[in-house]
Amino acid sequence: MKKIRIASLLFPPLGLILLWRSEQASWQRRILGTLGIGLYSMVYVGALVALLVRFTGLELEWRGGFPPVFTWHKTHPNYDAVEANRRTQPKMPIPAQAPTAHVDWPGFRGPHRDGHDDETPIATNWPADGLRPLWKQPIGGGYASFAIAGGRAFTIEQRREQEAVTAYDVDSGRELWVAAYPAAFSEPLGGEGPRATPFFDEGKVYSLGAMGDFLCLDAASGKVIWKLNILADNQADLLNYGMASSPLVVGDKVIVQAGGPKSRSVVAYDKLRGRRLWSVLDDSAAYSSPMLVELAGQEQLLIVTDHRAVGLQIQDGALLWSMPWIVKEHNRNNAQPVLLATNRFMLSGGYGTGSEAVEISRTSACFGAKPIWHNTSLKNKFTSSVFSQGFVYGLDEDILVCLDAQTGERKWKDGRYGYGQVVVAGGYLIVLSGEGQLALVKASPDHYEELAHFQAIEGKTWNHPALFAGKILVRNAVQMACFDLRPAK
Repeated sequence: MKKIRIASLLFPPLGLILLWRSEQASWQRRILGTLGIGLYSMVYVGALVALLVRFTGLELEWRGGFPPVFTWHKTHPNYDAVEANRRTQPKMPIPAQAPTAHVDWPGFRGPHRDGHDDETPIATNWPADGLRPLWKQPIGGGYASFAIAGGRAFTIEQRREQEAVTAYDVDSGRELWVAAYPAAFSEPLGGEGPRATPFFDEGKVYSLGAMGDFLCLDAASGKVIWKLNILADNQADLLNYGMASSPLVVGDKVIVQAGGPKSRSVVAYDKLRGRRLWSVLDDSAAYSSPMLVELAGQEQLLIVTDHRAVGLQIQDGALLWSMPWIVKEHNRNNAQPVLLATNRFMLSGGYGTGSEAVEISRTSACFGAKPIWHNTSLKNKFTSSVFSQGFVYGLDEDILVCLDAQTGERKWKDGRYGYGQVVVAGGYLIVLSGEGQLALVKASPDHYEELAHFQAIEGKTWNHPALFAGKILVRNAVQMACFDLRPAK
């Protein structure tokens, strides 16, 4: 019994286990020991973790799933490294922007917000140790991706107590200009920084910060043409995880999800002057971005709010149709709708919600919307799926899945990629994992086959990749890099 008391002092759970197993222990002590083992173990482990956090730099990081992980290498923006790197870059005149008759990747997830780039062939025989980066360098915080046009990549990042819209030369990574303004958003699960990817249109860049700061900038110089705050302008509330819905330019309008009441949920501003053209709906906003689509023979805006998907007329925002869509556990939609046919699209949500295919019909009098299939085989949490050759590919939480787009039947489920992102290039899937790996996967319903993978950037990576003329740009809150995907000549 003396040994048991000593063990209890040195390591309480061990001591209780010995006490519980002791032949001399009464049944009361055995019950006490059983209950005490769990209680003391939790207290002891909690105290041990607290000491490690206090004295060794151990940190808690949310990487998308549950529970969070403990790590000594949490993905923190390193502003000292960013500033040091930019000081070493050559001070040269900003080159003239290349002609932009063809805009390669104008905004979030590409020209159609569907994650597709099938125009350029890509290399499929990646080296065993991975593609060589054309360049790699530090970057500020946040979860935005890139808009690419005229050889320039535009993004938005956190730079200490400021949000900064930035332009980079795609070929060299050289920073061309920075347009910064005071704004510092942070929340415990996602961390700090802006979330929404900028949009490029006719020599201008439109960016939306995490706290609602909406800017139109000259793409050549970074000069601010106009600026407003969509929350203040529409009496809307800041969302828990910041404003993440990317702007969309359609004709003379730039469309945003403000989420304000009294017909100020979805707003169209004059893209040249920033004045309101129309605003509609009373819905609170979601995190997904407006899309320009053609459904049932009519071009329209497809938008997902906090509780439904809607089709809106472009010219005045009039409601064409509405379909209920609620992400479970009091969450909001993150994933982009995926077009499946000329009159069908798919919605998907995490937290046990699953996916649903919706069909839009049209008569001479009105539009209609109805569900076609629903399942829980594909749950996009804060990623988006892609459609290719009749099948949907996406991350069910953190595992890659293939669904038959016609029926919703799951064809396969394999390969863990964390809470990353998926794009289609040259008929193949490129997956940027939640840990910063790039992987090449066959886009085939027959079976899962990964052809290659390598570590592209370090740290938690929730940002979408962007493609440009056979190159792929990736970033997270610490690093950005560019890799050449073109086949060898």
